[in-house]
Amino acid sequence: MLKIFNSLTKKKEYFIPLTNNIINIYICGVTVYDLCHIGHGRTFLVFDVIIRYLRYKGYLVKYVRNITDIDSKIIYTANNNNESIEELTNRMINFMHNDFSKLNIIKPNLEPRVTSYINEILNLITCLVEKKHAYITPNGDVVFSINSYKDYGILSNCDINNTYYNKVLSKNKNYPLDFTLWKRTNDNHVNWISLWGKGRPGWHTECAAICSHLFGNSFDIHGGGIDLIFPHHENEIAQAICAYGGTYSNIWMHTGIVKVNNNKMSKSLKNYCTIQDLLKLFDGEVIRLFVISSHYRSNINYELDSLLKSYKSLRKLYTTLSYFDSSKFNKDDIDSQCAQLFFQAMDDDFNTPLALSILFNISHKINYLRTKNNNTLAFKLANTLKQLASILGLLNHDSSYFLNQYKKNFSDLTKINKLIQKRNLARKQKKWDIADNIRKQLLLKGIRLEDYNNNTIWFTT
Repeated sequence: MLKIFNSLTKKKEYFIPLTNNIINIYICGVTVYDLCHIGHGRTFLVFDVIIRYLRYKGYLVKYVRNITDIDSKIIYTANNNNESIEELTNRMINFMHNDFSKLNIIKPNLEPRVTSYINEILNLITCLVEKKHAYITPNGDVVFSINSYKDYGILSNCDINNTYYNKVLSKNKNYPLDFTLWKRTNDNHVNWISLWGKGRPGWHTECAAICSHLFGNSFDIHGGGIDLIFPHHENEIAQAICAYGGTYSNIWMHTGIVKVNNNKMSKSLKNYCTIQDLLKLFDGEVIRLFVISSHYRSNINYELDSLLKSYKSLRKLYTTLSYFDSSKFNKDDIDSQCAQLFFQAMDDDFNTPLALSILFNISHKINYLRTKNNNTLAFKLANTLKQLASILGLLNHDSSYFLNQYKKNFSDLTKINKLIQKRNLARKQKKWDIADNIRKQLLLKGIRLEDYNNNTIWFTT
């Protein structure tokens, strides 16, 4: 039986859907002011695998992933680009969809844009104001009062009296951690009419309003990156329960972050690599294998060497399948013992590293059986390998295509990786001439390096 680690209770729990065989799942989506990076890719690839597995198990999954298409970063970027907010967000949404398509990420059943749910957001805020959970500040903002909700901190375990959480002071708020539901605006940017004047919604309000509208007072799973636990998801819970009651989400799932040299990858730190950059060098399945080779709750370190290892591992699996006619595979004729081990791994909080190890063990058995001319059992195991891998979104290419298409690319990337490592050593030894010469060599190969403090990030030109 499936067990999932619940961030709310801090333990694995047996998963039982609220409504028979139907699962309602909501994942916090992208704020579309810039291109998606591998950190975004990690979260959505993880939940892609989870949803594929749930559907394989026979559940009817209603998957919702929102799009934040209005906030301060979007307004700033649009103004800086001298374009409208709609032009910017539509362009970035198209880029996002193209990236996710190349990563073979399945589309959500619904992809609500925040700007299409303003009425629902206003209804939520009105309810909170009427129930005395929110107040109007001197500057006209509508703000949630966290002291009005006795269970505030239930998800993040934050102590609201701790000075760490109270360091942000504001003369417009009754309490430092109180957060904005409706931001009063008097400029010419995008805004809407409300009972409290022209304005736009606060970031923490959108997901609570959308979820409550689509799913009611309780639904099955809410997911996102671990960096959203506080304050975003904590604030979601507070609003939804204070306004409408219920339990909101029964299970909270959070993915670990992507790090670069032990620092979180983020746009604010300028140490990120876009999905577009990665896709110029690697097939989407290589990126997928890199992501799910670690458990979804663990942090992963982004480096070229790890991606190359994922590429070599994927080549091994494709090489194994290349000896068989995949057109004769039958999805129902799989080895029960191998399948049981695979399902046991996935039922244990979606343990993809263990599930992958089972796939590689199957590959090893196939290669051994081929040397013993036991082709009948080898074929059945090859069929099993193909079917189980497809649940993870892997081995969807024709073997000959994958093995031939990326052969030269792999050789080039290996050389590039060695040059980057050589340059890092030169920088550490303060041999700046050698480091600069390597940078120039890489630039000629289409690889641009950027150094941020002790971090080096590469881009394609």
